[in-house]
Amino acid sequence: MTRVLVAGLIALIVSIVVGPRFIAFLRDNEFGQHIREEGPEHHMTKQGTPTMGGLMILFAATVGFLPMSHFRLPALTVLFATLACGSIGFLDDFIKLTHRRSLGLPGRWKLILLLGVTVVVAIVAHHLHLSTDVYVPVGRWSIPLSYGWYPFLFLIIAGASNGTNLADGVDGLAAGTGIISIFTFTAMMIVSFVRSSTNPAHRNLTKLDLAIIGAALIGAAIGFLWYNAFPAEVFMGDTGSMAFGGAIATFAIMTKTELLLLLIGGIFVIQALSVMIQVFSFKYFGRRPFLMAPIHHHFEMKAWSETKIMVRFWIVAGILCSAGFALFYRYYFGQR
Repeated sequence: MTRVLVAGLIALIVSIVVGPRFIAFLRDNEFGQHIREEGPEHHMTKQGTPTMGGLMILFAATVGFLPMSHFRLPALTVLFATLACGSIGFLDDFIKLTHRRSLGLPGRWKLILLLGVTVVVAIVAHHLHLSTDVYVPVGRWSIPLSYGWYPFLFLIIAGASNGTNLADGVDGLAAGTGIISIFTFTAMMIVSFVRSSTNPAHRNLTKLDLAIIGAALIGAAIGFLWYNAFPAEVFMGDTGSMAFGGAIATFAIMTKTELLLLLIGGIFVIQALSVMIQVFSFKYFGRRPFLMAPIHHHFEMKAWSETKIMVRFWIVAGILCSAGFALFYRYYFGQR
């Protein structure tokens, strides 16, 4: 358990310490955010704010995790997916910066690269003999997907990565909700580790290792949030938001809690659904149910302050994650 705390503390310190110099580096090299003209008008004041701050999170989390890790494959897979999805986001950010536009990597290339990440995760899952059934809590029954489980993994990883990306539009929103989601998975793994054996020497180190990577990500993200809180000194960019998506998606896969992701990543599901509803409604009915999508922009258009949106979304995320943790505690112990 000490390793979990130390990993989080190391990542937090590294993130806070490197923050000022990294932000200065981004500013000196004019790696500033390009704001889309169709977004909320007041966002134009954020033009030029340093972006790609997700690199801080990735670096600090890796530094915090590796010295404390037992190098169990599931935790290494979470780290891989986090870094890989973050790299896809970095490529997207880099294209935006070098071409000085708000649009980066084409969507089809993002999906192709995410498919590559999914293939690696699927290979690991097969090697670990993870069940291809999807467990449904409350009803206590499983849905056998057989080989269909592997395309389902792509849906999870691509959906989570894009959902977290959509949430990155208000200072502190993506970082805060991402921390809450990863904290939930970390708490789940700590409880699983403690309950894996009455003898501390015989407890499941895989569960502990997953808690360690979770703690490292939390510490790194809190350090980043120190500089990202309103008014933000740095944005995480797609580098950070997609990394968060890869992390929570792979946590769900490695812990066989795929359906709980609907609650633990519920705030990102809501963001994605708001965009889908907006597009569908306008295309087929010629009406927009929201003033602007994703939904946090709708509340901005209703004159909510960014701080109010951030805190209220954190509250909703906390409620949804608490429900997810409760279901895990009640129904998932003893499941593979």
